[in-house]
Amino acid sequence: MYFRFVQNIYQQLRSLKSEGKKALAVLLDPDKLTDEGRLSNVLSLIAHSEVDFVFVGGSLLVETNFQHCIQRIKRDCNKPVVIFPGSPSQVSEHADAILFLSLISGRNADLLIGQHVQAAPILKEMNIEVLPTGYMLIESGRSTTALYMSQTLPIPADKPEIAAATAMAGELLGLKLFYLDGGSGAQFPVSSAMISAVSQSINAPLIIGGGIRSEEEARKAWKAGAQVVVVGTAFEEEPELLFALCNARPSEA
Repeated sequence: MYFRFVQNIYQQLRSLKSEGKKALAVLLDPDKLTDEGRLSNVLSLIAHSEVDFVFVGGSLLVETNFQHCIQRIKRDCNKPVVIFPGSPSQVSEHADAILFLSLISGRNADLLIGQHVQAAPILKEMNIEVLPTGYMLIESGRSTTALYMSQTLPIPADKPEIAAATAMAGELLGLKLFYLDGGSGAQFPVSSAMISAVSQSINAPLIIGGGIRSEEEARKAWKAGAQVVVVGTAFEEEPELLFALCNARPSEA
């Protein structure tokens, strides 16, 4: 199973939850795809795979490649493109949707609501689906770019009850999706215990990313309750892994 453009993104994610199906997303960092040859190769792999979603963004974008990268993905890949923003400037009318991330695991007001105020008027003028998402950084064995840039502490990896309560609070506040992330270059992925605790505590779809480098780790995340598994760094280091992950994806829970 993988999606074509038959529904909007939120409906697709809700269908995954209700039907017990699983999806795979690849996260592309435009800063690492400034070489046109490398970009073409990466997009060719994605286009010929059964990846469900392409996420685009990063905690730190220092190049002006963001818009170009999204346009190229839309041109060369028949995949839904979802922005995974690291700042209010990471928006594009060429994408299909944007994860409107509220960092509910931290206590940085700017990332809970401040940056959203800056982006909201721009997004209201765009023909893009906005997905209110509770973003939760999870301890992953090393200090990641996401932790440094957010200036927040992650939820301890051995405290699934804290993650579950945080997600419950976010859902009661009206958030529609939840994203548990170890961050780019995480030493280890979010544990099955934490994924399961959060999944059982909410009705919203659950996305898991950070530190997933193998088919077995992806399977564990899906089995524990993730609707979408996101692979980023591992794909950058070993692009062919994408096909193995697609084949590892179960058709039902």
